[in-house]
Amino acid sequence: MATLEEITETLKDRIGEDCGLGATLKFDFKGDGFIFVDADTVPNVVNNEDADADCTIKITMDNFIALTQGDLDPTTAFMMGKLKIEGNMGIAMKLQSVFG
Repeated sequence: MATLEEITETLKDRIGEDCGLGATLKFDFKGDGFIFVDADTVPNVVNNEDADADCTIKITMDNFIALTQGDLDPTTAFMMGKLKIEGNMGIAMKLQSVFG
């Protein structure tokens, strides 16, 4: 299983300098840590802070990895309760372009 650090580095690579999200986003791995994405600034910042975000996505690490590898459909994950979204749902919808 990937570590929080490995997942964070992979996300940094995917997001790059400017992913175009224009907002802050937090992934809450339900007790296994956080990934905070500040896409409000350029270059975008990705770290493991538990900071306030415009949108928070609560998901287990295993489901997050499946999502990023294309093994889990985001809509299905949401409908099945494997993924919970708090805050601005529009930001979460824009994520598909980052993970696409």
